[in-house]
Amino acid sequence: MGGTTMQCVYTHGHAQAAKLTEEQLIRTEQFRKSHVPPRNILRFFREQNVGCADSAQKIYNVVAKIKKNRMKGRNTVEEVLCLSAQRGYKVFYRNCEDNNVLSDIVVAHPTSIEMMRM
Repeated sequence: MGGTTMQCVYTHGHAQAAKLTEEQLIRTEQFRKSHVPPRNILRFFREQNVGCADSAQKIYNVVAKIKKNRMKGRNTVEEVLCLSAQRGYKVFYRNCEDNNVLSDIVVAHPTSIEMMRM
């Protein structure tokens, strides 16, 4: 084996190899905006032979990070209320009197409310 160096082709567990490229991150975000499931995103990367997309967990981690960034520190209930208000939905909710915990929530489109009133 005189002087030749072997390169590691098995990259599982190597931090740098485990990262998605900037292009893959952008592509993943575009796919998620189009509601493409993570398994299909992984399949796309594998079909394109775009390196390092060898684990579904990497895609799921990126999707989780995208969601977390989009929510800007809000919890799930706060996110639902915020998105409902942004899209013009009417939100009705009720808290428990004992501990001020949300007990019921109804989200309705204004047209649906008008139809129900008729």
